[in-house]
Amino acid sequence: MITGIAWDHRRCWGPLEASVAPYKQEHGIDVRWDRRSLYSFGEGDLGDFAARYDLVIYDHPFVGDAASKGWLLDLAPFLSDADKAAFAADEVGSSWRSYAYKGGIWALPIDTASQTSARRPDLMDRHGWTLPTTLAEVLDLAGKARAKGLWVGWPAVPTDLMCTLVSLSASLGRDPGHDEGPFLAPGDAPEVVGLLKALAEAVHPKSKEWNPIRCLDHMSTADDVVYAPYLFNYVNYSTPGTGQQIAFGASPRVKANLPARTLLGGAGIGVSARARDPEAAFAYAMYLSSPAYQASQYVIHGGQPGSRTAWTSAECNRLTGQFFRDCLPVLDAAYLRPTHPGFVPFFHDATLRLSAVVFEAAPLGEFVDWLNARYDAIRSPVAAA
Repeated sequence: MITGIAWDHRRCWGPLEASVAPYKQEHGIDVRWDRRSLYSFGEGDLGDFAARYDLVIYDHPFVGDAASKGWLLDLAPFLSDADKAAFAADEVGSSWRSYAYKGGIWALPIDTASQTSARRPDLMDRHGWTLPTTLAEVLDLAGKARAKGLWVGWPAVPTDLMCTLVSLSASLGRDPGHDEGPFLAPGDAPEVVGLLKALAEAVHPKSKEWNPIRCLDHMSTADDVVYAPYLFNYVNYSTPGTGQQIAFGASPRVKANLPARTLLGGAGIGVSARARDPEAAFAYAMYLSSPAYQASQYVIHGGQPGSRTAWTSAECNRLTGQFFRDCLPVLDAAYLRPTHPGFVPFFHDATLRLSAVVFEAAPLGEFVDWLNARYDAIRSPVAAA
């Protein structure tokens, strides 16, 4: 028996659970998938789940901790040079590279996402509104929508608020955490946080309670949110026959002369250091992440693949309302978060502090000073000590 832990949305568990019966038929091995919350997936204790399951679906910022604390196996010894070259050629954005750390490979890319925009084409067309290309146009659309009893929406729980801050910074041409400068340039902070506050004042009043799933559930079942500028894309809401169809695409530019660049999400499948049969667990992970499965059953059962073969497949796009075609350029340009040990708790603490700045008028300068000092401490722990 191989055991695995997924996160609790059909995009994740749908194609995993669908693989169990055919994999047993082909290989004679039983598999069981359990589920955890989206919050646990993004900010929970990966080590606890790695101790209890053979396979863990997780987000790439955990890589440094997973490697340094011995939670997961380095998959590089399991992979041939041909395997590595195939994954590199088949990646979407930086999805394959996101699980590389200090010469090791700590997961296989099984799912790829990023922050994008989302819209209800039917509502936008009904009112003759065009897709905003800049944040100024988003705020203009919000005003037009309100005059019609409609809204712009935006997931603004602390986690997604912080993700949007990073996307705004990256859209100003920065590369937060990947150069020698501060995580958030102090000179950019008033503009970036000012934009967050302007959005917060203009969007649907429930936005502060929404993560991407809640926002998209609302958009697909109610008829009062026409557009969202920043949220993680979900193929399930673009697929015909699953509620009011939502279209995804590029987020707005912060500056008219600079391209939008948003934060890369997605998930990898890692093998626990405590796996009872590491070779069997790895073989199943390879099956799930193979282009053959990713570009067929993975999409059919609601998944959002990590394989470029699937993203460029005419059939996969037909099944999903051209979701992959419309989002692929966004993901190829997406910003990759750092993977230093300690990045996840740093990011978690930052989300709560940023929310206090945006919604409770906490001092911006104190937040920026804390953010940059805390990041420096995990980037260069010896120097910080």
